[in-house]
Amino acid sequence: MKKYIVECLGTFVLTFLGCGTAMFVGCTTPAGVVGTAIAFGLAVVAMAYTIGGISGCHINPAITLGVALSGRMSWKDAFGYWCGQIIGGILAGAVLLLVAKTVAAPDLTGALGSNGVANAGGVWGACLVEVIATFLFVLVVLGTTDSKTGAGNFAGLAIGLSLILIHLVCINLTGTSVNPARSIGPALFAGGQALKDVWVFICAPLVGGALSAFVWNAISCEKKK
Repeated sequence: MKKYIVECLGTFVLTFLGCGTAMFVGCTTPAGVVGTAIAFGLAVVAMAYTIGGISGCHINPAITLGVALSGRMSWKDAFGYWCGQIIGGILAGAVLLLVAKTVAAPDLTGALGSNGVANAGGVWGACLVEVIATFLFVLVVLGTTDSKTGAGNFAGLAIGLSLILIHLVCINLTGTSVNPARSIGPALFAGGQALKDVWVFICAPLVGGALSAFVWNAISCEKKK
């Protein structure tokens, strides 16, 4: 149960800090894009070294799916992780809404930092972007955390830096999800088009995460038991 609770906490921190930066710094300028990308990446690094020793710090259902498909965790634990992650994202969305309604600063995203499909050319363009981005991100996670060939204590840093890079590419296309839990929370409270399109940011990252597991299983030196 402790692992599920810290996954909830970690997902809350990621969503609140990342989406909060997008909301109050904005993503309409290069500086805003870079700042938001760094916020998401640093949130992952911080949580990796805070809760990584307890749960592995997935804080992302797509990562949990990739890890489960790679045989590194039970499906029972995967379900518990998913529940904790989704609850954490929803709690963060609620707190972001509270902050937006309380402080004088405007929400520059207009939708609690939620994701969108318009700049990617619609639903299928957004799906393509998110599948590719999540595939690359989860592949980094699986590689750097591999028990035999991974990066050891530097894994958290490598994962956070890769998330920054992915955000730099994708923020102006989809707002960068690569994480269903991070998308569900803000969309649930933003409503409107964000909520209507949230299925894209649930399904596409899960597909990307699954693909990365199959690829890593194929190229990994790790012998299956």
